[in-house]
Amino acid sequence: MVDAARARKLADRIQQIVAEMLERRIKDPRLGFVTVTDTRITNDLRDATVYYTVYGSDGERAETAAALESAKGVIRSEVGRKTGVRHTPSITFVMDSVMENVAHIDDLLARARAKDAEVARAAQSATPAGDPNPYREDDEDAGDEDDDLDGLDEAEDGEDGPPGRPAP
Repeated sequence: MVDAARARKLADRIQQIVAEMLERRIKDPRLGFVTVTDTRITNDLRDATVYYTVYGSDGERAETAAALESAKGVIRSEVGRKTGVRHTPSITFVMDSVMENVAHIDDLLARARAKDAEVARAAQSATPAGDPNPYREDDEDAGDEDDDLDGLDEAEDGEDGPPGRPAP
């Protein structure tokens, strides 16, 4: 089993190598504006997954995916040469949907802000239902406690013995 720190370092190095290759060495015209966002590698260091985003339309994304697939062998050989590991990991390119998720979350947040503003407008003209002070403030309840204590005094006969039990 490989150390997790070593696997993370290798994944970071693979990410750097792939990004550098896409920027400088791969001259495929189908390759769009690509950004390598993340790289993950399995614990046995055999398979690496490279996540990327492409700025552009769906057609440009499909063309970029085809260009990356065709350049996979060249990229893998360069990764093997620059990392120096015994077994060069196989590389899989996966389109990262971070930008779509960000847009969806922004849309949800905008809707939540609009609902909050609507509730705040409705709350400004609202009046409370029922009494303004819903708690009882009766003075009669305070006198009832004294009556209960008087009943205990009458139960005791004044003789020695525990309270509440008849004397022997």
